[in-house]
Amino acid sequence: MDIVLDGVSKIVNGESHISNITLKIESGATNVILGHTLAGKTSLLRLMAGLDRPTTGRILLDGKDVTGLFVRKRSVAMVYQQFVNYPSMTVYKNIASPLKMSGLSSAEIERKVRKAAAMLRIDNLLDRLPAELSGGQQQRTAIARALVKDSELLLLDEPLVNLDYKLREELQVELQDIFKERKAIVVYTTTEPSEALMLGGNIVVMDEGCVLQTGPTPYVYHHPATTRVAQVFSDPPINYLTAVVNDRVARLGQDIDIPMEGHLQSVPDGKYIFGVRPNHLFLTESSNNNAAVRVKVALAEINGSETFVHVNHGDTHLVIQEDGIHPRHIGSEIVVYVNPCCFFVYDEAGHLLASPFPSE
Repeated sequence: MDIVLDGVSKIVNGESHISNITLKIESGATNVILGHTLAGKTSLLRLMAGLDRPTTGRILLDGKDVTGLFVRKRSVAMVYQQFVNYPSMTVYKNIASPLKMSGLSSAEIERKVRKAAAMLRIDNLLDRLPAELSGGQQQRTAIARALVKDSELLLLDEPLVNLDYKLREELQVELQDIFKERKAIVVYTTTEPSEALMLGGNIVVMDEGCVLQTGPTPYVYHHPATTRVAQVFSDPPINYLTAVVNDRVARLGQDIDIPMEGHLQSVPDGKYIFGVRPNHLFLTESSNNNAAVRVKVALAEINGSETFVHVNHGDTHLVIQEDGIHPRHIGSEIVVYVNPCCFFVYDEAGHLLASPFPSE
């Protein structure tokens, strides 16, 4: 089973929301759409669901053209960011609502509701109203209502974004198991690379209404085809430094010299963009091959159990992702270490030439 978007565009009031997307998404794996806010993820889901019609192009579900088919006539279920539940109905009735509309028997509705509730661990809450639930329980109810329909297409639009970190992590793990049990085409959107990596499966990287790269999630993370893909698929954003390669040595920025060894040795002399993710910059030396860079602290941003240290090296701004909580004094000078084996290399147009990860 698959859904195909064939040259699909969506223009609203003269503004392009989706730009000429051709894409095939199959069942059998979780399909993650990753992109920043306003990248076009929700617009794409609405087109798949039939809530909106494309300005140009076709949408085919398992070979059938459904471009002009109303959402009520499609086999689709959708979960939104907000907790969308009927406030006057119990959890049981909320989950059962799409089944009653389909005319199933009471016994079959009972079986399906209790099975979905058990999967989402809310089977002890079926008699409660949504107002009596926590945010996580309300979202579990909304997800159960979508799952119970057994739709051909299951769309989840950042369904965990409003939950606290611990609950999000718990549901991410549970949803992976639930998705594996289903034959439906599952499409899940997120703004967070870490969530995309945890869900695995296949990924569609979007930016400004365009699809930048698709493929197995680990492969795209390790081989971002362009600087735009690497920027989207890195949080904090990947660090870029301009570089000139000459006689097997790369000079990055003003005075950072690294040898062109290992995966870098095939890169010829010339001008390039070198990229390194924040978690591959270190404040303690762990290898004799590391290049040492003296920098000045601009900001120390504590994010949960990590610290994002923003530093300046001349005109170059870098971000280091450091495990633990480490206050740093603004304006102080520190040394940052980076291993040449951690660099991505892009040509001046932003296309990937060398990745620190092997192709598999």
